[in-house]
Amino acid sequence: MVVGGGAFGRETNGGPLEDHWLRLARETHGHDRPRVCFIGTATGDDHAETDHFHELFGGVAETTHLALFARTVTDVRAFLLAQDAIFVGGGNTASLLGVWRAHEVDDALWVAHDAGVLLAGRSAGGICWFESGTTDSFGPRLASLTGALGLIPGSHCPHYDGEPERRPTYHELIETGALPAGLAVDDHAAAIFDGANLVEVVAAHPGPAAYRVERTPDGVVETVLPSRVLA
Repeated sequence: MVVGGGAFGRETNGGPLEDHWLRLARETHGHDRPRVCFIGTATGDDHAETDHFHELFGGVAETTHLALFARTVTDVRAFLLAQDAIFVGGGNTASLLGVWRAHEVDDALWVAHDAGVLLAGRSAGGICWFESGTTDSFGPRLASLTGALGLIPGSHCPHYDGEPERRPTYHELIETGALPAGLAVDDHAAAIFDGANLVEVVAAHPGPAAYRVERTPDGVVETVLPSRVLA
């Protein structure tokens, strides 16, 4: 579940996207109280982000988190395989990927994916599942980022309608070939994948959407994808 933004953060106290993720987590392995894990590497394991996740889902799920800056988990692969669902928070995507590789979390997430664990995230936690994406990891100016996990082919741009520079920068990066074609997602929308296949786009309310963005002989083309507004 790739969330463009506007959900799962400290600024929210739950909503349709959080509820939908929890439903998917329950369905993954048939647990009424699913085992859900938060990974906050992109903000340096910020305690407030982690605490918010536990507060948000602790009453309806068995919550845990994977900290890497003060690591307590010895066998990361076994720890992640024991989860029904994993959610990756936003922040600095480049730093997230570097720390993950140092602790072999990238390999463990591939194994978890193949084992059927539900993987999700917002912003940096959405970019990480693709091959590449737009990022502010290197400073205030948006730039291309490559070398992500590659579970989903192509590139990703979160916050598509939430930050003014996201759309034009993504178009420019695809136009110049700095990024391959990919998926852009508005805040308050999410794309659901089965493996590398897009299943559907859902939105917390009417308006937010997701888009296929690609380069053609006539320039960059943006195609809005069908979406379902969550009850």
